Amino acid sequence: MSPFELVAALMTVVALTGWLNARTLHLPHGVAMLLAGLVAAAILYAAQLLFPHFAGLAQIAAYIDRIDFASTVTGYMLAFLLFAGAMQIDLGEMRRRWSSIGALATLGVAASILIVGFGLWAVARALGIALPLPWALVFGALISPTDPVAVLATVRHTKLSKTLTVVLQGEALFNDGVGIVAFTALVALAAGGASVSPSSVVIDIVVEAAGGLLFGMALSYAVIYLMGLLDDFAVEVSLTIALAMGSYAAAQALHLSGAIAVVGAGMLFGGARAREAMEGTTERYLTAFWTLVDEILNALLFLLLGVEMIAVPFQAHEAGLLMTAIPIVLIARFAVVLPWGQWFRVRHAERGPTLILGWGGLHGALSLALALSLPAGPERALLLSVTYAVVAFSIAVQGLTFTPLVKWIERRGP
Repeated sequence: MSPFELVAALMTVVALTGWLNARTLHLPHGVAMLLAGLVAAAILYAAQLLFPHFAGLAQIAAYIDRIDFASTVTGYMLAFLLFAGAMQIDLGEMRRRWSSIGALATLGVAASILIVGFGLWAVARALGIALPLPWALVFGALISPTDPVAVLATVRHTKLSKTLTVVLQGEALFNDGVGIVAFTALVALAAGGASVSPSSVVIDIVVEAAGGLLFGMALSYAVIYLMGLLDDFAVEVSLTIALAMGSYAAAQALHLSGAIAVVGAGMLFGGARAREAMEGTTERYLTAFWTLVDEILNALLFLLLGVEMIAVPFQAHEAGLLMTAIPIVLIARFAVVLPWGQWFRVRHAERGPTLILGWGGLHGALSLALALSLPAGPERALLLSVTYAVVAFSIAVQGLTFTPLVKWIERRGP
């Protein structure tokens, strides 16, 4: 099967699953795609057990196992998904909530890494599973950032206040760059190949994050200026495509955060200057184009996430750790958002802000991509299994119940 044939098969499943979901199930789109992928992986796994001599099934499983999920997410999809997501941000509201977003994306991630890392390490010791503390902290780094794709897809279809919407969206868009830098440093420490000091990690985070943000915004200002000089929707859409790809690739080449650079580039399109530059037919075409890109890539990514279960090496004796990891991650999330939830409740009279911010902090494909990028070693298989369990629960359970939770909170009244 060639790469084109694989993509064709996946897009066929995406289209048919989307049609079936829209007609009958009415599940959140990402949840439906994840479940479709999980069902497909389970059927393929069961068929291999029932028909062990059928070579075609083994070939399909082997081909899926060879898919470079990490490169697919971070090398091809992430720039488009982050740019499309950042365009949805209310820039004015984000400026007003910048302190909350910045604190959650930096201090919140750091606190969560420590809570998750030490919690998982303690449980692993109690269960007799070998997991050194440095590798437990690596898991904390890859799972602590909320996933922008999953969060944006969920929040978009839920009626939240402007404050909680922009905090969830902004945190998810910015904390990935912080998490990736911390993950890289902790992997180097755990592998024993480098001595990493806390001060150097902090400096790296500040340089890569702030540098990436300024770089992406500078490129975005230049593109918006060029768009204001003409009214040709095809050219202007192509400029935004070049901006999304170019800001991500150039920032990575300059050793800045590509994820934050493309977020900085995209979020300026939610401001007044960009809307003035897109006056006429361009805004309609541009919005429709990036909405379509966002929906299709989202669906394809969640489907891949489900199918990727085939590549995850689950072990029966690790089941206790996998099940315990889910509440550990949730406890860390609620501990991090509790101060801000109380602030929004008292200062802005928000309803159930801690519950919404905690349960709405979904984890997704980026965490799995980071887990798949871990170097070969005895800890890789364990961390990959734990990551997949947390991600699958987050999307399937939290993603499915988030909208009903918000409606329940609204019904309770002040």
